[in-house]
Amino acid sequence: MSSSSSRPLWQVRALALVGIVLFAFSLRSAVASLSPLYDHIAVDFDVPAAVIGLIGTAPPVCYAVFGLLTPALERRFGLERLAVVAMVIVAIGLIVRSLAPGDGVLLAGTALIFAAVGVGNILLPPLVKRYFPDRVGLMTTVFSTTMALATFLPPLVAVPVADASDWHVSLGLWAVFALVATVPWIGLAVRQAGVEKSRAAAAAASDDDIEQPSPRAFGRMWRLPIAWALLVGFAVSSTLAYTAFAWLPTILVDIAGVTPAVAGVLLALFGFMGLPASLAVPLLVTRANATRVLFGVAVGTGLAGIAGLLFVPTIAPWLWVALFGLAPLLFPMILVLLGLRTRTHEGAVALSGFVQSGGYAIAALFPVGIGLLHDATDSWTAPLIVLAAVVAAAIPAGVVAAQPHTVEDDWERRHGAW
Repeated sequence: MSSSSSRPLWQVRALALVGIVLFAFSLRSAVASLSPLYDHIAVDFDVPAAVIGLIGTAPPVCYAVFGLLTPALERRFGLERLAVVAMVIVAIGLIVRSLAPGDGVLLAGTALIFAAVGVGNILLPPLVKRYFPDRVGLMTTVFSTTMALATFLPPLVAVPVADASDWHVSLGLWAVFALVATVPWIGLAVRQAGVEKSRAAAAAASDDDIEQPSPRAFGRMWRLPIAWALLVGFAVSSTLAYTAFAWLPTILVDIAGVTPAVAGVLLALFGFMGLPASLAVPLLVTRANATRVLFGVAVGTGLAGIAGLLFVPTIAPWLWVALFGLAPLLFPMILVLLGLRTRTHEGAVALSGFVQSGGYAIAALFPVGIGLLHDATDSWTAPLIVLAAVVAAAIPAGVVAAQPHTVEDDWERRHGAW
C-alpha cells in the first residue's frame, strides 16, 4: 500500500473537508459571477437579449442532462478523479469566458461551466457519504452553506473588481478557486487508486471477485417510490427558486406596487432565506429526525406566501416574500436525504443523479411556462395558483421521503437482492 493510501483517517478527512468546501464554493461562484457584468461587457461587444436568455435558462437544462450522464462517468473514472475533471473544466470554462471576444464565445464558455457544474452537483452528496458517513448532516450543512455564500459573494465583488481593473479580470479570477479546488481531490484520487490497487491484490490472492458498481443502479431508481419522492421534493424547491429569480421582481412591481429597486431588494430577501435554512435544516434532519415536520414547514410557508401575494399583495410584501423564500428549504433537506436514504456508494451516486437530473429537468420548464401563462391571461393570478399547486406536490412527497429506509432496502423488499 502506498503512503498516500495509508494516511491516518483524520488527515484523509481533513483533506476531504477542504476539498468539499472548495468544490462547493467553485460550483456556485462560477455560476453567479456573470450576470452583474453585462453592462461592462456591453462596452466591448453587444450581448443580445436572446443570448442572455439562453444563459439564464441553461443551468437547469445542463444540470439535468449532465446529471443523467454522471453515474456512468463515475463508474468509469471514480468519484475523486471525476471531481478533479469537473473542477478543471470549470476553470477552463471560466478562463474561456473571461477572454471572450464576442457573445458566441461567452455563451460557449458559460455552457462548458454549467456542464461541469451539473456533474459536480451530483458528486457532492456521494463524496460526503464516502468520507463522512457518520457526519452526513454536519457536512451537508457545511457544503450547502458554502454554496449559499458563494451565491451571494460574486455579485457583491464582481462590479467593484471590474471597475478597478476590467470585466475580464472580474470573470477570470474565479478560475483560481476552481484550480485550487483540484489540489485536495488529486491527493485523494491518488490515495483511492492505492486503496483500489490493494483491494485488487487482496482479492486476487484470495481468488475473490471485486464487487464492481452496477450500471443497473440508476435504472432501479425509476421503480422506487422513495426515489420519486425525493425527486419531487427537489423539483419543487428548484422550480420555486428558478421561477422566483426569473419573475418575482416583475410580479412584485405589477401586483404589490413596489418600485423596481425595492423589488430587487425583496428578491435578495428571497435568496437570503436559504442561508439560515442551509445552516439548520441538515442538522434538524439528522439529529432530530425532523423530515416530516420540515416538509410541513416548507409547504405551509410556501402556501402562506403565495396566498399573501394573491389576496393582499400590497400589505407587507416583505412578509409574503420571506415566507415564500422559506419553501426552498427543501433543497438542503433533499441533499442530506440523498446520503441518509442510501447505504452503498453506488446507491448514493445513482440516487443523486436520478433526483437532481429529474428535478432540474422539471424546474427548467417553469420559468418559461409561467411567462407564457402570464401572457395568455394578462394576470399573475393563474401563475401564482400554479406555483401553489407545485408547493402542494411536496405533501405526498414528504410522506414517502420521511420513511426511514434506504433505496437498497426498498429495492430488496420489493424486488430481491440489490
